[in-house]
Amino acid sequence: MARYTGPLCKLCRREGMKLYLKGERCYTDKCAFDRRPYAPGQHGQRRTKLTQYGIQLRAKQTVKRIYGILERQFERYVEKAMQKAGDTRENLIQILEARLDNVVYRMGFAINRRQARQLVNHGHFLVNGKKVNIPSYLLRPNDVVEVREKSRDLEVIKKAIEANKERSIVPWIEVDYDNYRGTFLRYPSLEEVTDLPVDLQTVIEFYSR
Repeated sequence: MARYTGPLCKLCRREGMKLYLKGERCYTDKCAFDRRPYAPGQHGQRRTKLTQYGIQLRAKQTVKRIYGILERQFERYVEKAMQKAGDTRENLIQILEARLDNVVYRMGFAINRRQARQLVNHGHFLVNGKKVNIPSYLLRPNDVVEVREKSRDLEVIKKAIEANKERSIVPWIEVDYDNYRGTFLRYPSLEEVTDLPVDLQTVIEFYSR
C-alpha cells in the first residue's frame, strides 16, 4: 500500500500551519513548525503571493496531509462526493471522517492518524466483531470498532487512551475505554468538523477546473 514516508514536520511547514501529524510532540517546544515557521528549502523564507490556483492547491494538499491520503485516492473521494446528492463539501467530509484509521484516531486509540493507520494495518482492530486491516475501510452508522483482545496490552494503545481520556470526543462517536470499544454513531455534518483549517469549497473548486 502506497503511503508518504518523508519528514512529517516539513508538511506542516510547507502548508504554513500546524497539522498535528506527530501527536503529542506538536504540543511541545520540540515542534519544528514553532522553531521554523516558514516553508522548507533554500527559498522558504521568501514571501510569495499565491494565485487563486495556488490557494486551491494548498487547500487540497492540506486536507490530504491531515487525513494521510495520497492523490489518486483523494481524487476518487472527491469524485464520489460530487456524484452524490446534497452538499459536495459535506459529502466529502463524511467520506473522510468515516475512514477506519480516522475513526480509530477520533476514538482516542491512537495519538495521531498515522499511528492509527499503522495499528489498523497490523490487524489490531475489529469492526462489528470481524478483523479489518484496511485503513481506508469506510464505516457505516452504528458500526462498532474495538481493540482485539490480544492487542489490549499493547503499550502504544494504553498510552494513547491515557493521553486522550481528557480529550473531548466528537459527537458522532461514542467510546467505552473500559471495554476498548467505540461506536461510529452517524456521519458528521460539515459544521461539526471544526478542526479542519481550510474551506472545502476551495478544494472542490480545484477539481472542478
